[in-house]
Amino acid sequence: QVQLVEPGGGLVQAGGSLRLSCAASGRTFSSYTMGWFRQAPGKDRDFVAAINWSSSKIVYADSVKGRFTIFRDNAKNTVHLHMNSLKPEDTAVYYCGASPPTRPMNIMGDYNYWGQGTQVTVSS
Repeated sequence: QVQLVEPGGGLVQAGGSLRLSCAASGRTFSSYTMGWFRQAPGKDRDFVAAINWSSSKIVYADSVKGRFTIFRDNAKNTVHLHMNSLKPEDTAVYYCGASPPTRPMNIMGDYNYWGQGTQVTVSS
């Protein structure tokens, strides 16, 4: 079992930066792929970024590549998403998820555990 909690989020102006954090409980955290997804109003939940258990493989959605950075600290059971050059279209509820290590990293249906979500609003 993995439980995920996402403090943070907030309101930021376009061009600004924000860091999201996800804290996990459960002794098997370090074995899971961790990912971030987001859901804008009226839209599906979309993949943003994911990192495998050893941080040796990282995948980003094209829309955030070069602007967002995902990283994890297995010793602290945390995963973070640092977001730079934010745009109004980045506005969404952001969800942290955990997926078994053998599954594709960018498929929402493969994620077993989810945080409660945190709102990110980027004003123009």
